[in-house]
Amino acid sequence: MIETYNAAILELALAGMQDLTESNKSHKGQRTLAQESHFLCSWMVDALKTKRFSKLVADDLTQWIRLGRSQGAGAQLKQLLERIIVQYQTAKTSELGTALDAMIEDFKQQNWLVITDTPLSTKLKLEGDGQSSIVICAEQLLTHRKDKEIVKPVAIYVRGDENTLAKNALAQGLLLSQANKKNSLIKHHKTYMVTPKNLHQSLCLLAIE
Repeated sequence: MIETYNAAILELALAGMQDLTESNKSHKGQRTLAQESHFLCSWMVDALKTKRFSKLVADDLTQWIRLGRSQGAGAQLKQLLERIIVQYQTAKTSELGTALDAMIEDFKQQNWLVITDTPLSTKLKLEGDGQSSIVICAEQLLTHRKDKEIVKPVAIYVRGDENTLAKNALAQGLLLSQANKKNSLIKHHKTYMVTPKNLHQSLCLLAIE
């Protein structure tokens, strides 16, 4: 069976929270956020050295260790792992075409400018007068889907609050790739991807409560 990034990052997050919980039980008194962050940073260093987890998440560990060392409690490593667990356990693996339709409808209800009826092949500039907007190529919506499923990645161009995007996606069980800021077809919009079975090669966009 082929190992996926989704499975690897979820395994890491679950193990980290479990080991933190077990460590807290044996610790006298309640740990501060700084102490929990220090524990998780050290835990990640050990995990990386011993190659405890898949090499698919090695870059994540390296980044979080650097973050923990420089920011301490401000790195919010515990909250990060908690968010990963919620999102990757909530993510659907089927009927993502239906989920995408529902997400688009959510944006319409929230008064975003939603454009899904235009084929996109060249760079465009959208005049939205500052209104939050989401644009999806009409051709991709048609040809990258089969019945209720996403069969090829679908690009979503977004100008607006990133956390609102993440929350709307999570509400429908969708994971979105992190933004691509350089290769957007729509000026002033960031590019995110919806992928078949929600499988991504790197950490998805995480919602913040």
